[in-house]
Amino acid sequence: TMEMDGVLGDKLLINGRVQPYFEVERRKYRFRILNSGISRFIDVWLSNGMTFQYIANDGNLIPAPMTLQNVPLGVAERADIVVDFSQLPASTTEIYLVNRAEQINGRGPTGNTLPMAQSPKMLKFVIRPGVVQDNSRVPSLLRPLPEMDLPVARTRSFHFDRTNGLWTVNGKLFDLNRCDAECKIGTAEIWNLSTAGGWAHPVHNHVEEPRVISYNGKPVANTILQGRKDAHPLYPGDEISVYIKFRDWIGTYPMHCHNLTHEDHAMMFRWDIVP
Repeated sequence: TMEMDGVLGDKLLINGRVQPYFEVERRKYRFRILNSGISRFIDVWLSNGMTFQYIANDGNLIPAPMTLQNVPLGVAERADIVVDFSQLPASTTEIYLVNRAEQINGRGPTGNTLPMAQSPKMLKFVIRPGVVQDNSRVPSLLRPLPEMDLPVARTRSFHFDRTNGLWTVNGKLFDLNRCDAECKIGTAEIWNLSTAGGWAHPVHNHVEEPRVISYNGKPVANTILQGRKDAHPLYPGDEISVYIKFRDWIGTYPMHCHNLTHEDHAMMFRWDIVP
């Protein structure tokens, strides 16, 4: 039978493999993590609880590194982290990258954090013995946020919901021949993205990466939502406001839920950049 809420597999893959291992020296490594699941949200931790440096989101460096223990990722969200294995005691020979987000169906995560010992192991790091020279560093400043310097032409709201058992945006089914937002090149707009209770929708827009303004009415400075992003994880009842520029590439583009079951059935709308 077709599961319309979303599909969860029983194994987590890293680069197409189930529970692979990676040998590392006792030095810093930069990892690019993409949640490429169909419907599963993840919450990435190291199994010993050690911290790492979070330096970039979907496509961009953030202004300064953040020291974190975990990073949650909705479907299609990305993160760059730097792990310093030299922090480990000599007795540590292996640790794991684990997922602590509890999720039992396609509605989205439950909000519960799994105990570390019960969290699915995604990747094993095998720590090689000995001390190595490591001249690499994580700069204290990375990249300034892009300016919100284009005039705001208008504000729009897009509500991702279930209507009469079907996935809709603003109560409408996707229609390729209908433009739901006509945006003038050389301007900017504020888009308010929201969802109702009971469902999580990882929303993704094409061509431009908006700058997140607020999450549930709160500023996002010094959070993982700062900077430009093209993947916006809406948890039940959430609202995210973004500032989006239309600088280049006149044409037709989609915005859709990246729970691929929702996308396919067909939680999406068309928006155009026009002269």
